[in-house]
Amino acid sequence: MSRGLNNTVSSLQRSGTLINSLIAALTIGGQQLFSSFTFKCPCQIGKNFYYGSAFLVIPALILLVAGYALRSQTWTIAGEYCICVPPPRRISLLERKLACLRFFSITGRALVAPLTWLAVTLLTGTYYECAASEFASVDHYPVFHNISASKRKEILAGFPCCKSAPADIILVRDEVTLLHRYQSQMLGWILITLATTAVLVSCCLARCCSPLTSLQHHYWTTHLCNERKLFEQAAEQHSRLLITQRIKKLFGFIPGTEDVKHIRIPSCRDWKDISIPGFLCIGDDLQGHYSFLGDRVDEDNEEGKSGDIELKS
Repeated sequence: MSRGLNNTVSSLQRSGTLINSLIAALTIGGQQLFSSFTFKCPCQIGKNFYYGSAFLVIPALILLVAGYALRSQTWTIAGEYCICVPPPRRISLLERKLACLRFFSITGRALVAPLTWLAVTLLTGTYYECAASEFASVDHYPVFHNISASKRKEILAGFPCCKSAPADIILVRDEVTLLHRYQSQMLGWILITLATTAVLVSCCLARCCSPLTSLQHHYWTTHLCNERKLFEQAAEQHSRLLITQRIKKLFGFIPGTEDVKHIRIPSCRDWKDISIPGFLCIGDDLQGHYSFLGDRVDEDNEEGKSGDIELKS
C-alpha cells in the first residue's frame, strides 16, 4: 500500500500536478485570510471602484511576478540568452526550441497562483460587489425616481457596507447584491473554463511542436534537474578547494590550522590579483563556457584549457 502511494506521489511530482495543487491551495487560503483581515470597502463615491479593482488585480500581478522570480529556471534562461557582454554566444535552433519549452513551462507554473486568486475572488464576489456598486442600474425601482443623481450615487456606494436604511432601500440593496454576486461568479466560472481550455491547448501544442519525443522530453527534464544538483555540489566543493589553495598562497597558512609556524605578508600586487575574478572567463574567446541549455564545455582549444591544481594534504 505504501509503495503504491509513493509511486502515485512520485508520478504527481514529475507531472507538476502536486506542486500546482499545493500552490492553488495556499493561494486560496491566503486569499481568505487576506479578505478577512484587510479588505474593508470604503463605501464612498469614487473610491469603491478603485479599491475593489486594486484588491482584485494587484495581488494577482504580484503573484505572477513572484511566480517568475522564484523559479531558478527563469534566471538560468535569462543568464543564457540575455547576455549584454560581447561577444554573443552562438545559439542553435534546437537550443532555442528547448528554451521556449522551458519558458512555457515556467509561465504555466507562474500563472497558477494569479489565476487561482482571480477565480476565488470572483466566485466569492466581495471585491466585485464593492467595485461595481456605484454602477448598478436602479432606474426601474420606483423608490429612486424622486432621488437626485448625486444622492443616488451616495446610496449605491453605501450598499456593500449594509448600512441602516428604509425597508424599500434594503430590498433594492439585496437585489443589487444578488445581481453583482451572479455577475461575479459567472465571470469566475468563465475564467476557470478559459484557463482550463488554454492549459489543454497549450500542452497539446507544446507536445506537437516539441523537437523531442515523450521519452526524450522526460529524459531531458530529468537530465537538467540532475545536472543542476550535481553542478552545484561540485561547484561548492571546487570553490572551497580553490579558495583554500589561494588563501594558503596569500597568507602562508590554511584557516583552522592549529600549529601555524609560518605566515606571509601579502603585497599590493597580491591583493589586486585576488580581487580579480579571472577564472570566470568573462569576454575571453580562448576560455570555454558551461551552458545548462547547451550542455557543453568547450575544451577543444588547447590554449583555453585551464590548468589543474594539485591538492596536497
